Amino acid sequence: MIYLDYSATTPVNKEVLDSYNKACLDFVGNANSLHKLGINIDKLINSATSQIASILHVKNDEIIYTSSSSESNNLAIKGIAFKYQNRGKHIITTKFEHSSVTETMRFLEKCGYEISYVKTNEYGIVDLEDLKKLIRNDTILVSITAVNSELGIKEPIAEIADLLKNYSCFFHVDLTQSIGKVNIDLTNVDLASFSAHKIYGLKGISVLIKKEKISLEPLIHGGKSTTIYRSGTPAHPLIVSIAKALRLQMENFDQKYEYVKMLNDYLRENLKKYSFVVINSNDYSIPHILNISILGIKSETMMHALEEDDIYVSTKTACSDDNSYSEAVYEITKDMNRSKSSIRISISHLTTKEEIDSFLISFAKNYQKLKMNS
Repeated sequence: MIYLDYSATTPVNKEVLDSYNKACLDFVGNANSLHKLGINIDKLINSATSQIASILHVKNDEIIYTSSSSESNNLAIKGIAFKYQNRGKHIITTKFEHSSVTETMRFLEKCGYEISYVKTNEYGIVDLEDLKKLIRNDTILVSITAVNSELGIKEPIAEIADLLKNYSCFFHVDLTQSIGKVNIDLTNVDLASFSAHKIYGLKGISVLIKKEKISLEPLIHGGKSTTIYRSGTPAHPLIVSIAKALRLQMENFDQKYEYVKMLNDYLRENLKKYSFVVINSNDYSIPHILNISILGIKSETMMHALEEDDIYVSTKTACSDDNSYSEAVYEITKDMNRSKSSIRISISHLTTKEEIDSFLISFAKNYQKLKMNS
């Protein structure tokens, strides 16, 4: 198998799985229990939380554990919207967000909130001047992804955060596609989401960073947990595992990045040889994601053709709706043909050059076959 869909999810690191298993087997009990078993689990959770806080340069009590980035995004956006609705009901976002953000915005519109979409330039980068124009006295939140999941475009989060600190609105950043791949300065970011399964951790555990002095209206009400903002029995094995996954992902950070960049450059150079291939990812895209359009071939047709050779890519983000085209590609290209024929190749430090070569051979073979059939 050649796996080139790391942006959808990553394989679990065995060390992370070992940490999860150890926490399951060696720490039996409920962290909320007052006896020794509960106290020991509580200490274990606090230790894991301290590791995450140290890596991300935030405080322990600024970390909220959730089940997924989708839940984290919902908690951040709805939590601010409902808690601060007395200040206003205006929210700003982009057209490049994950479905867990865009669908939440649509829900809030039904609740009487007004959503504005900031302009982006030809490279998909947020227009700071337009952002300034959109901010109003009743703007309570700006939500912008750090890295787009389909094109890999990296937004200037530090610059946006520096701009927004002069206003009374909050700033939420979806870190799901950037965590462990590129550094994002969270100094002036109020809320940030990320998930373990994008960094070789387990599914079912994610983090929402919420800076102190900010309050949220919880999505889940109930009893005691690690925070008042998300009730439920703390899943201590998952919490330990996400701390381990983050720590391992940050090891040899620069070397991993340069290796992935080398693979991306090699892939680009080989794909540029084909007149029927258009590269949609640009110079602002991180090297882990390469989005291309194969003119004349529908996205799913090529995806399934590659699958026959046990090679796995995606047509768009795994959580997207059933649209027959990529909204992100269309937003940046305004070309429906490119949007209907785009595939996302997402690579990792685990990807080998031999795998890229095998993909290129299969890609060329399948294009010729599909073109003849059409």
